[in-house]
Amino acid sequence: MRTRKYRNRLSLAMMMTDLTLASWETITRRTLLMMQNDCSPAEYQRMVNEKAEAAARSASRLVASGGRVSLAALLAPWHTRAMANAKRLRKK
Repeated sequence: MRTRKYRNRLSLAMMMTDLTLASWETITRRTLLMMQNDCSPAEYQRMVNEKAEAAARSASRLVASGGRVSLAALLAPWHTRAMANAKRLRKK
Protein backbone atom coordinates (compact mmCIF):
# COMPACT_ATOMS: atom_id res chain seq x y z
CA MET A 1 0.00 0.00 0.00
CA ARG A 2 2.81 2.40 0.83
CA THR A 3 4.39 1.93 -2.61
CA ARG A 4 1.12 2.75 -4.33
CA LYS A 5 0.73 6.03 -2.45
CA TYR A 6 4.29 6.97 -3.34
CA ARG A 7 3.69 6.21 -7.01
CA ASN A 8 0.55 8.35 -7.06
CA ARG A 9 2.41 11.21 -5.42
CA LEU A 10 5.26 10.86 -7.86
CA SER A 11 2.79 10.78 -10.74
CA LEU A 12 1.19 13.98 -9.50
CA ALA A 13 4.62 15.59 -9.08
CA MET A 14 5.58 14.67 -12.63
CA MET A 15 2.24 15.92 -13.92
CA MET A 16 2.73 19.24 -12.15
CA THR A 17 6.27 19.53 -13.53
CA ASP A 18 5.11 18.77 -17.07
CA LEU A 19 2.19 21.17 -16.72
CA THR A 20 4.42 23.97 -15.45
CA LEU A 21 7.05 23.59 -18.15
CA ALA A 22 4.52 23.18 -20.97
CA SER A 23 2.57 26.22 -19.75
CA TRP A 24 5.71 28.36 -19.66
CA GLU A 25 6.64 27.23 -23.15
CA THR A 26 3.13 27.90 -24.48
CA ILE A 27 2.98 31.35 -22.89
CA THR A 28 6.41 32.23 -24.26
CA ARG A 29 5.61 31.05 -27.77
CA ARG A 30 2.24 32.79 -27.85
CA THR A 31 3.78 36.00 -26.53
CA LEU A 32 6.37 35.87 -29.31
CA LEU A 33 3.60 35.33 -31.87
CA MET A 34 1.78 38.39 -30.51
CA MET A 35 4.93 40.51 -30.50
CA GLN A 36 5.61 39.55 -34.12
CA ASN A 37 1.95 40.19 -35.02
CA ASP A 38 1.65 36.58 -36.24
CA CYS A 39 -0.96 35.38 -33.73
CA SER A 40 -4.04 34.35 -35.69
CA PRO A 41 -7.62 34.98 -34.55
CA ALA A 42 -7.97 31.19 -34.28
CA GLU A 43 -5.07 31.09 -31.80
CA TYR A 44 -6.68 33.82 -29.68
CA GLN A 45 -9.94 31.85 -29.70
CA ARG A 46 -8.07 28.66 -28.73
CA MET A 47 -6.66 30.44 -25.67
CA VAL A 48 -10.17 31.03 -24.35
CA ASN A 49 -11.83 27.81 -25.46
CA GLU A 50 -9.18 25.43 -24.15
CA LYS A 51 -9.37 26.88 -20.65
CA ALA A 52 -13.17 26.73 -20.60
CA GLU A 53 -13.08 23.12 -21.85
CA ALA A 54 -10.45 22.04 -19.30
CA ALA A 55 -12.40 23.69 -16.47
CA ALA A 56 -15.62 21.98 -17.59
CA ARG A 57 -13.92 18.58 -17.74
CA SER A 58 -12.37 19.00 -14.31
CA ALA A 59 -15.70 20.11 -12.85
CA SER A 60 -17.45 17.18 -14.50
CA ARG A 61 -14.99 14.70 -12.95
CA LEU A 62 -15.39 16.32 -9.56
CA VAL A 63 -19.19 16.17 -9.68
CA ALA A 64 -19.29 12.64 -11.13
CA SER A 65 -17.06 11.33 -8.35
CA GLY A 66 -19.00 13.02 -5.59
CA GLY A 67 -15.92 14.99 -4.61
CA ARG A 68 -13.70 11.91 -4.24
CA VAL A 69 -11.55 12.41 -7.29
CA SER A 70 -7.77 12.65 -7.08
CA LEU A 71 -5.93 15.86 -7.77
CA ALA A 72 -4.15 14.15 -10.66
CA ALA A 73 -7.51 13.36 -12.28
CA LEU A 74 -8.60 16.99 -11.88
CA LEU A 75 -5.36 18.26 -13.43
CA ALA A 76 -5.37 15.78 -16.31
CA PRO A 77 -7.44 17.95 -18.72
CA TRP A 78 -5.16 20.94 -18.06
CA HIS A 79 -2.06 18.77 -18.49
CA THR A 80 -3.30 17.30 -21.77
CA ARG A 81 -4.04 20.70 -23.30
CA ALA A 82 -0.78 22.27 -22.11
CA MET A 83 1.30 19.43 -23.55
CA ALA A 84 -0.60 19.52 -26.85
CA ASN A 85 -0.24 23.31 -27.14
CA ALA A 86 3.49 23.25 -26.48
CA LYS A 87 3.97 20.54 -29.08
CA ARG A 88 1.79 22.30 -31.66
CA LEU A 89 3.36 25.72 -31.14
CA ARG A 90 6.88 24.28 -31.50
CA LYS A 91 6.05 23.64 -35.17
CA LYS A 92 5.18 27.29 -35.89
